[in-house]
Order: sequence, then C-alpha cells, then structure tokens
Amino acid sequence: VQLQASGGGLVQAGGSLRLSCAAHGINFSIHTMAWYRQAPGKQRELVASIMGSGVRNYTDSVKGRFTMSKDNTKNTVYLQMNRLKPEDSANYICNADLGYSGDYHHTAWGQGTLVTVSS
Repeated sequence: VQLQASGGGLVQAGGSLRLSCAAHGINFSIHTMAWYRQAPGKQRELVASIMGSGVRNYTDSVKGRFTMSKDNTKNTVYLQMNRLKPEDSANYICNADLGYSGDYHHTAWGQGTLVTVSS
C-alpha cells in the first residue's frame, strides 16, 4: 500500500487549492479514505473522509468550504479547498482505513503536503 499526496503550496486567504492523493494497493469501493492535517505544535486533526459507498464527512471548521472526492478509475482522492483561511495552514496527510485483522486496525499514511495560507 502506498499513498502519495500532492498539491500543497502557498496561497492567500480566500484562495483555493486542490490536493490529490494517489493510492496504490487500495480498493476505493471498500476502504475509507481521509485527509488529516497537523499544524506545528498541534494535534493531528481529521479534516474529511469518504467511505467506499461515497458518503462523506467533514470537520465543522471546513464544512461548506472543502469538498472531498474520489476517482475510482485513477485510484486518487482529492480535497478541494476553497475560501482558505490562515488557520487552515498545516501539513495535510492522506490516510487509508484498511479495516481490521482480529483486533489489529490496519491503516496507511502518506507523507503529507504542506499548505500555507497567508493573511
């Protein structure tokens, strides 16, 4: 399993960015994919997730501004981020929930892509 995130960068407040996460070895119709973010000195936070069924969930602070989607044919998930705020600045990390083997919860993490929003 391999996850590769891209699309981060520097953007002014109010701007937009689209993050991509290319996944290898993952069945998008089964596994839940998610975007987390971690800012310096802060805990990792779940930003958005999309289930195999396509049901999506978002943390309250990004609802109405961020949209997560997936392309099963390209094995890629996306995070469209609009109306960005300085507090959205963080390292954005792609995650795959691979389910359980007994009591063991399998997950996979990408390397992250840095988003910086200037005021």
